[in-house]
Amino acid sequence: MTDTPKPSVLFVCVHNAGRSQMAAAFLTHLGHGRVEVRSAGSAPADAVNPAVVEVMAEAGIDISAETPKVLTTKAVQAADVVITMGCGDACPVFPGKKYLDWQLQDPAGQGLQAIRPIRDAIERHVRALLAELPTA
Repeated sequence: MTDTPKPSVLFVCVHNAGRSQMAAAFLTHLGHGRVEVRSAGSAPADAVNPAVVEVMAEAGIDISAETPKVLTTKAVQAADVVITMGCGDACPVFPGKKYLDWQLQDPAGQGLQAIRPIRDAIERHVRALLAELPTA
């Protein structure tokens, strides 16, 4: 066992109803408890996009109990890596944090056929991220 603390990753998008929820779910699933994972939105929706829930279920991941969360300064401060997905300038920037911006299409208002490639792109990004993170 090592004393290396778990890396903490925060996924941020505008509504926290699609992209950031999928990314957080993939990292939680693929990280097997080795990464602290959070997601938030600069203007959170009332619920996670039902089509996003459905395409994640197709991938074997249940996010039906998730709810959009508001982006807070505290959440950003607690993260080692902050990954934005279209939140623009709404995400606070702190020195010493690693920031990544994943250019991904917004699944809002899209059908399952359009969301599946977004889901798959997010999974590829998360797998690459996981390979780079120092995990215990």
